[in-house]
Amino acid sequence: MKKLLMLLVILTFVSCNDDGNDFNDLLPNKPVNQTIFLNNPEFIDLQVVGGWAYSQGGISGIIIYHYGVDTYLAYERSAPHLKPQLCSQMTVNNGLTMECSCDDSRFNILNGAPLTDGINYAARQYRVLTTGPNTLQITNF
Repeated sequence: MKKLLMLLVILTFVSCNDDGNDFNDLLPNKPVNQTIFLNNPEFIDLQVVGGWAYSQGGISGIIIYHYGVDTYLAYERSAPHLKPQLCSQMTVNNGLTMECSCDDSRFNILNGAPLTDGINYAARQYRVLTTGPNTLQITNF
């Protein structure tokens, strides 16, 4: 019985959702409610896994990534460790990383994690809902 209790305690601590992100007060909170139609020409690359596209919305725009079958990710284009400015708008490099030209910092496009030493914030991620066969809804609420 003690072993079972100890196992439950360990599993509780391991399963806690701690994404390692401290509160980021560098980026303002701006409502996001963007509808994406995958049939539109600017989003044609999102029809294949590994495809990505830029969209309007958020603070400096949104990066949308087709992660897997019916799974999409969306990130704020403003680099999370800098106050928004022209050079802090991230771009996608090789379909694998998001990069900030202010300081050449890089972030993993699969989870938003920083790939550059000294950066403590992950890229801000938005919720993506599939609302139809070719329609995504990106929100932060």
